[in-house]
Amino acid sequence: MTTMPQTIAMHEAFISQYPEEVAHLFETYPVDEVLEVLHGTSGHDTAKILSAMTPSVAAEILGDMPGEMLQETLLQVEPSVAATLLRRLSEDQRHTVLEALPKTVSTEIDAFLEYPEDSVGLLMDPRFFALPQDIHVEEAISQIRTRAPRDLHEIYIIDRSQVLTGILLLRDVFLAPGQEQLQSLMKRELPTIHPLESQEQVIEVFEQWKVLTIPVTDLNGRLLGVIRNQDIIEVEKEEATISMQTMVGASKDERALSPPMFAVRKRLPWLQINLLTAFLAAFVVGLFEDTIARFTALAVLLPVVAGQSGNTGAQALAVVMRGLALRDIRPAQWVRVATKESYVAFVNGVAVAATTSAAVYVWSQSWGLTMVIGISMVLSMVMAGLSGAVIPIILRALNQDPAQSSSIILTTVTDVAGFLSFLGLATMFASFLE
Repeated sequence: MTTMPQTIAMHEAFISQYPEEVAHLFETYPVDEVLEVLHGTSGHDTAKILSAMTPSVAAEILGDMPGEMLQETLLQVEPSVAATLLRRLSEDQRHTVLEALPKTVSTEIDAFLEYPEDSVGLLMDPRFFALPQDIHVEEAISQIRTRAPRDLHEIYIIDRSQVLTGILLLRDVFLAPGQEQLQSLMKRELPTIHPLESQEQVIEVFEQWKVLTIPVTDLNGRLLGVIRNQDIIEVEKEEATISMQTMVGASKDERALSPPMFAVRKRLPWLQINLLTAFLAAFVVGLFEDTIARFTALAVLLPVVAGQSGNTGAQALAVVMRGLALRDIRPAQWVRVATKESYVAFVNGVAVAATTSAAVYVWSQSWGLTMVIGISMVLSMVMAGLSGAVIPIILRALNQDPAQSSSIILTTVTDVAGFLSFLGLATMFASFLE
């Protein structure tokens, strides 16, 4: 008859030598029974078992562990794996656990818990539902019924090292034979993204793959979290509102209720730059002071030319900015984009010039003035369309934010182009304006 010490020794040997099998077995047990069995097990062996378990189950066990057992276990778990499990705990629990650990260990784990601003890591949800690839459909269904969230649509499949190996739709699990292993049913091709990638990159992956979620993995392929499509909608909204602010020289950090002096510090430098560009436009007008003095009608019509060229440039800028944001175009395609926008501006310019010329002739009865404003309208609108296309592409090629005050630069270009073309032509054909 086997004695109690022999039974305990066999129990400990099995746990130590076959952690993956033990992990598989423990996933079917209630958490309190698992903790009872693990009581007295070394932190090293407990760490190996938790590292091989489904993350949702391992985190549940970790959250209910007594303090001393928890600390002993986390000292033996890889920092990246520990961080993945700790993210599933509440902030208070996580803080308590890290405070109890030695400083060197908590610092290592902290490095995997913190991500840079605007990175995928800040956006991902660590509370994903995953199942090991070696379990059967019957066991998978049991875990889905007891542990899965109600809004579950797809299941990520991992190996016992937490490496992502595939994905399964929920319906496919329930329709499959009970003794089939998940690895024989899963789809292996799926997109992944690293947590340090930018959030803009996520939008590109979503549009390319047309999926509901994107798994986030580390360099070893271990599953860390998921990005959901509703999160992407929020990112796109944020990017759109940021672009609206930066295009007119407001900081992307400013909010409607930001302190007044903060808003002043962010806006004033760009207003000063805008003032310099306004002086440049005024300098161009000043070059033709004599011409304007001789023909006062030119001063009346200047805003018409400047307004139309400004609107044309703004339209081109908005289209190109959206194309860059959605990755529809690349800086290398600048010739094609510029040509297209110039052609559109030319056709629109001819149509607008025809209407403007007719109105100016009725008003002034001057064929010379009609000809000057018609030609200048076409020229200024083509220049505006070209500028609206090229300015954001140049900024992107220089690794600058294409939204940052593009409209201020564009306004200067369109004003100078409009004034120069209109007043320059008026000076050249002054004899026809008499």
